[in-house]
Amino acid sequence: MDAPGNISWAITATALVLLMTPGVAFFYGGLVKAKSVVSMMMMSFGSIGLVAVLWILFGFSMSAVESPTQFAGNPFADFGLGGLATGEGSNVALLGVAYGATFAIITVALISGAIADRAKFGSWLIFAGIFATVGYFPIAAWVWGGGWIMNLGNTLFGEDSGIAVIDYAGGTAVHINAGAAALALALVLGKRIGFQKGILKPHNVPLTLLGAALLWFGWFGFNAGAEWLSEDMGGVGLIGLNTLGATAAAILGWILIERIKDGKATSVGAASGAVAGLVAITPACANLTPGWSLLLGAVAGIVCALAVELKFRLGFDDSLDVVGIHLVGGLLGTLYLGFFASETGLFVGGDGRQLVVQLIAALGVLIYSFVVAFIIGFAIQKTIGFRITNEDEIAGVDSVVHGEEGYALVDA
Repeated sequence: MDAPGNISWAITATALVLLMTPGVAFFYGGLVKAKSVVSMMMMSFGSIGLVAVLWILFGFSMSAVESPTQFAGNPFADFGLGGLATGEGSNVALLGVAYGATFAIITVALISGAIADRAKFGSWLIFAGIFATVGYFPIAAWVWGGGWIMNLGNTLFGEDSGIAVIDYAGGTAVHINAGAAALALALVLGKRIGFQKGILKPHNVPLTLLGAALLWFGWFGFNAGAEWLSEDMGGVGLIGLNTLGATAAAILGWILIERIKDGKATSVGAASGAVAGLVAITPACANLTPGWSLLLGAVAGIVCALAVELKFRLGFDDSLDVVGIHLVGGLLGTLYLGFFASETGLFVGGDGRQLVVQLIAALGVLIYSFVVAFIIGFAIQKTIGFRITNEDEIAGVDSVVHGEEGYALVDA
């Protein structure tokens, strides 16, 4: 794992995943009103600044546990990572820290899409810092750092069962986590002024397409990056192909539904379908054959295209469809493994136990994340306030909160 090729891929993958958060900023920024684009993008860039610092100070220390019964690692075990930086093998270890930080950053940034057009930036940063600390860092320990999800198969079926929760790159820790938190914040902040289907349209479609392209580009590091820890990086080929194939199939699934429902296939739909496919393949990228990945992508595109309508039916204002794409797509990809995971899925290996552990892990993260995010968001709203006033929302959150405008349409 410390060979030059592995090290080179590690730093490349870290840069790719970091680029995904500016990709989120562009994707989200194009979807909001012109008077909200700066605010929307700043929530992503604010997440980069804050979460990266917290991860280095204590988040990484919290992301590994010594026992499955432990909630999270000790945040003060190596505060600031001075010990890790001077220890044996520090080069490889510190690269692992940097790579892990990018996952924490994008998980928090994804949540912001649910509260577009109406959130205070300072309140968002407070939420982001607290949620990262009690939301993402412990869940990362559960899924990848020796926690209860990582050991769930052994706990339920014994160490010889060969059954373990499969979440290669973050279906639970990233997407279900972010989607559930997004739903909680959407409920806390309430609906935007004039919220109804067809009223609030994207102000810059090319910006959204650019964001989707950057996300797809960075996702190869997101899904295949951890392979640098293996001696020969033997899984990169399958992971890379699945990341391409599932995403492409999801585009087709989404625009097909648009064509059937509305008579037109849209570019925003194609971009959203791509993201839905990327979300769904994230937990499954290393454990599906390419054909099953194509099916997963197509199903994800179709299901997520239908799921984004739930906000109008159920009356919650998830501004940019974080719930419909990330929560639903994350659940779909995680549970799909219970049926089609190579060798252990119900329809591939004939074993229903894989589905059991996938379902328990998904529901556990969903419930925990929703409750934690709701409590944090509600406390902020009732103390310093999380949502801007109706008057400020009409005037435009960019000028009110940041003193800037996204577009200088008239020369000074």
